[in-house]
Amino acid sequence: MKQLKTDVAIIGAGTAGMLAYRTVKSAGASAMLIEGGPYGTTCARVGCMPSKLLIAAAEAAHAAASASALGVHIDGTLRIDGTQVMDRVKRERDRFVGFVLDSIDSIPDCDKVRGYARFVSDTLLRVDDHTEIQASRVIIATGSTPVVPEPYRALGDRVIVNDDVFAWNHLPRRVMVAGAGVIGMEIGQALARLGVQVRMINRSDSLGGLTDPVVRASALTAFQSELDLHLKSRIIDVRRVGDEVEIRYQAEGQDAVVERFDYLLVATGRRPNLSALDLHNTSAILDDKGMPQYDARTLQLGSTSIFIAGDVNGVLPLLHEASDDGRIAGQNAAAYPQVVPGKRRAPFAIVFSDPQLAAVGLRFKDLPQQGVVFGEVDFTDQGRSRIMLKNYGKLRIYANQEDGRLLGAEMAGPAAEHIAHLLAWAVQQEMSIHTMLDMPFYHPVIEEGLRTALRHAAHELLTSKLEHVRVEEECVNNT
Repeated sequence: MKQLKTDVAIIGAGTAGMLAYRTVKSAGASAMLIEGGPYGTTCARVGCMPSKLLIAAAEAAHAAASASALGVHIDGTLRIDGTQVMDRVKRERDRFVGFVLDSIDSIPDCDKVRGYARFVSDTLLRVDDHTEIQASRVIIATGSTPVVPEPYRALGDRVIVNDDVFAWNHLPRRVMVAGAGVIGMEIGQALARLGVQVRMINRSDSLGGLTDPVVRASALTAFQSELDLHLKSRIIDVRRVGDEVEIRYQAEGQDAVVERFDYLLVATGRRPNLSALDLHNTSAILDDKGMPQYDARTLQLGSTSIFIAGDVNGVLPLLHEASDDGRIAGQNAAAYPQVVPGKRRAPFAIVFSDPQLAAVGLRFKDLPQQGVVFGEVDFTDQGRSRIMLKNYGKLRIYANQEDGRLLGAEMAGPAAEHIAHLLAWAVQQEMSIHTMLDMPFYHPVIEEGLRTALRHAAHELLTSKLEHVRVEEECVNNT
């Protein structure tokens, strides 16, 4: 067995792993990057990029199909060539993966080890049965895997996850999507707009990660005007019949229904890739699911020399968060035992559905019970949104009642990917509602809807201040 030695060993060559590697090397320490699966990040291969390619085709089809409302008519029948759609998705996906592979190729061969690593101790790793690596510090960056519940596995290749969609050579006829989270909403709506018969169900009433009930209700109304989407619904039984899936399911308040589909797309969550690492051989403290306890600020496992970064830590499976994790873990691993909290940016997330969904800063569910004022805009009558026939959804912003500082926001509506960036910058700069209102707003743009919400919040701040003064005056008069 080959014996190797390094300052820092990094398990996993995805987004977090590669950022960690570069950070460690920049700090002057030696590093080895260990990968057992295919090179190329989740984002490039089966996540962000191929899903947006599919969505781009879907948006083009939807725009063509709905153009008559603008007085633009397409002669004949709209034809969607599923084979051509998937060919472009895969070609462009492979191009993005190619950029990642070029980055991997630039890493010296002596710093790369192929195979699956597991812990023998805190500082000793065994890679398959061919290499042992003595590492002073280790960074776990093994990513996550879509969860497929055990009862569905008997369906074989008729049960799929989002990864499998991008291997299709053509589009199927009928798909049931289980799960109305980010992946379910993006892929489910895209397939429906591309002519696939899609039925979407979700066991709870959650939708796209939104926690604000007002925003969620506006999003649900918009989605259900277009999609066969049922919340608070459950799959009772599944069985394979030839090349089809027979599914018995029940929507809330309705009788159970049995239907057949070409595929069951499961989009009900992801699981951290930890089970094969033999973490029980380390001094890390594990919970009953095998998840190690770690400091979210430093990404260190207890007081060990082990760090955890990216999707595998089970917090926010987003590329920019994985990048930050890789940087923080890399800095602390290189400097160990001098470990310090890493610098974090304002949190935000975007769902590329239509309407787009976004959450910035503090989400509704995490707001304090008191001391918060709300600003809101309904895009139904917002000028530019109505011009574009994108007039649906709501934006709600949350501000600190004491000083007017923006705390966060949730949104369903047009251009959420752009408005979310403005809001995230404002949260990170700790801007107040009044400071934001002093910023320029062009006309006519969708961002004027943000100004409407800010004005609403400013009015609520003034009202709360006046109420506070009134209560104080009453107290003085009563004494």
